[in-house]
Amino acid sequence: MKKAFGIALLVVVSAMAAVAHAEEKKTAVATFAGGCFWCMEPPYDHIKGVKRTTSGYTGGTQKNPTYEEVCTGTTGHAEAVEIEYDPTQVTYSQLLDVYWHNIDPTVKNRQFVDRGTQYRTAIFYHDDEQKRLAEASKKDVEKIFGNVEVEIVPASTFYPAEEYHQDFYMTNPDHYNAYKHGSGRERRLEQLWGKDEKK
Repeated sequence: MKKAFGIALLVVVSAMAAVAHAEEKKTAVATFAGGCFWCMEPPYDHIKGVKRTTSGYTGGTQKNPTYEEVCTGTTGHAEAVEIEYDPTQVTYSQLLDVYWHNIDPTVKNRQFVDRGTQYRTAIFYHDDEQKRLAEASKKDVEKIFGNVEVEIVPASTFYPAEEYHQDFYMTNPDHYNAYKHGSGRERRLEQLWGKDEKK
């Protein structure tokens, strides 16, 4: 009896592990740099199928950089947002569409009031399909604006930013809204894209 119970328990545990593994495989990752990472989280947090957004640093050479170090522009990293999503609910192409509508693709090494390589725009692809889709979407945007200053490069190590940067728009709404308004971000995006629900 004990042996039978043990076998049954093992079967249940194995089944639960298989389900958990299947659920883990449902998610994929996208990584975008679009200037200040505070402003890149909100557009994605409200999309069905997005499980998590994380502000951080990527694209550089320094290991475990701090915010203060990245701000100097010497680490090679860009402020970026990592998006974990369920591709059965939202596609990578849809995430790209949101990305383009939340940046100024016409400028290099800056976004709105922020200047420096740490504020450059970049799409960090995680596989060949993401690369293909990113390049196709860039060509579409070039048809609108001509020259587009967005890098499409392989994803590298992503370093999550300090905890106080995560969900900043929710934890520090007054500071966030003052920055967002003062940066000229909303005005410029409206000039580029018109009034848009993706922002």
